[in-house]
Amino acid sequence: MLLSLVLHTYSMRYLLPGVVLLGTAPTYVLAWGVWRLLSALLPSRFYQAVDDRLYCIYQSMVLFFFENYTGVQILLYGDLPKNKENIIYIANHQSAVDWIVADILAIRQNALGHVRYVLKDGLKWLPLYGCYFSQHGGIYVKRSAKFNEKEMRKKLQSYVNAGTPMYLVIFPEGTRYNPGQTNRLSASQAFAAQQEFLCKECPKIHIHIDRIDKKDVPEEQQSMRRWLHERFEIKDKLLIEFYDSPDPERRNKFPGKSVNSKLSLKKTLPSVLVLSGLTAGMLMTEAGRRLYVNTWIYGTLLGCLWVTIKP
Repeated sequence: MLLSLVLHTYSMRYLLPGVVLLGTAPTYVLAWGVWRLLSALLPSRFYQAVDDRLYCIYQSMVLFFFENYTGVQILLYGDLPKNKENIIYIANHQSAVDWIVADILAIRQNALGHVRYVLKDGLKWLPLYGCYFSQHGGIYVKRSAKFNEKEMRKKLQSYVNAGTPMYLVIFPEGTRYNPGQTNRLSASQAFAAQQEFLCKECPKIHIHIDRIDKKDVPEEQQSMRRWLHERFEIKDKLLIEFYDSPDPERRNKFPGKSVNSKLSLKKTLPSVLVLSGLTAGMLMTEAGRRLYVNTWIYGTLLGCLWVTIKP
């Protein structure tokens, strides 16, 4: 009986992060909404500075659960991030948590609040978050002929003109897989099972970073497209070597020396305590509970209305 209870409790440990992250969402959106109203008559840079700080608090909580709570080991290779700077982060898209990898690198540059995403259009309908991401500087795009390049350029230029600190995350591949390609998906799952990739534990995450100076990136569209394809060819070769190298000594690691980068609890735990404490305090009173529920309901409805009016 005791062993059964222990095993059941262990299997439920992944439920806690989801409960906390979703449970604190109304608290976070309320705090942001209050600041949005108070800063309406202030210069935009004041709003942006506090909004970036709020975003840093919430994403630090995400990283607490992803790194500190799970005990995952982060191994960094290549051009390790050192200082805060404006960057365009271009990465491959292999899983639903690739966006967290961007957070992992950004917090190590003290730039977590500056992370902004180019997102697929469907995510704008997410309850509470959909509207907020666009307010934080995210850009929604359609992955089809309906892609509005002019509108995207206009938004990006507005951030440049405003001097908005930018850690812009883009996944050029756009999606992880096509669900219509059932044969490829089945083959991929079979291969993963054979290689024991499908497991409940993820003890290590290997991240290879290649920092490229702006002057080395072509500006002409066709040259840029060719350059991007070449970069992804390099990436694919690295992944093939990582998974399938004939030399066992070179398998499951990238070329070069790795750095085991451990995230300090001082950077993440305070965010968990603050947001959880505020949420718990709100839920302890009847008025607070009403406000909490109304935020979920009306915040979602107003957010959907906003992204409909201002796509």
